[in-house]
Amino acid sequence: MSSHIYSLLCLGDSYTIGEGVPLYESFPYQLLQLLRNTGYHFHAPEIVAKTGWTTTELAEHLIHNKLEDHYDFVTLLIGVNNQYREQDMDDYADDFEFLVKKAIHLAKGHAQCVMVISIPDWGASPFAKDKNESKISKEIDAYNQVNESIAFKYDCSYCNITPNTRIKNIKELFAKDGLHYSQKEYERWANEIAANIKELIT
Repeated sequence: MSSHIYSLLCLGDSYTIGEGVPLYESFPYQLLQLLRNTGYHFHAPEIVAKTGWTTTELAEHLIHNKLEDHYDFVTLLIGVNNQYREQDMDDYADDFEFLVKKAIHLAKGHAQCVMVISIPDWGASPFAKDKNESKISKEIDAYNQVNESIAFKYDCSYCNITPNTRIKNIKELFAKDGLHYSQKEYERWANEIAANIKELIT
C-alpha cells in the first residue's frame, strides 16, 4: 500500500456540504473515512460549496479565489439550483464544461480523477410533495444528460447516484428538512465514489 497522502477537493452546493446533517455525515467525509479504513492515506477534504449555488456562482468563486495548485481527486456535483431557478440549459452546459475543465486542471490534468456526480432527484423528496414531481424529474434527467455527456467528452469518471433518490416514502434517507439527504443516503454515494477512486489508485 502506498504511503502517499492523497488530497481531495469537493466542488458543489448543499449536497456536497451535507446540508442538515453533521459535517462528518456528509458524503465527502464519509468518502474520506471509507478510503482511510481500507488503508489509503488522505488529507481532510477541501470543500468548495455553498447552499444555493448554481454553476455560475461556483465558477465565479473558482475564478476569484485561489486554491491549491493540484489535488489527487476532485468531485463535482452541481446543477440542482439551476434547475430549481429554471435557468437556461445552454448556460448550464457552458458553465458545466468550464467547471469540468477547471476540475481536470486541478486534478493535475488527470481527467479520470475527476468524479462527476449526477444530480439527485429532489422531486421524490418529502419537500416536493405538493410540487409537480414529474416535471422536476424530467428536468433533472435533462440536466444529467448534459453533465454526463460533458463528463464523457473529457474522459472523467461518472457516478450516477440519481436512481436511488427516486425511491419514495423512505424518511430515513432524508435530513429533517425533507429535502436534503441523510447520513444513510450519503453513505451510498460515498461507497460508489470510493470504489472508483480505489480502482484508480490500484
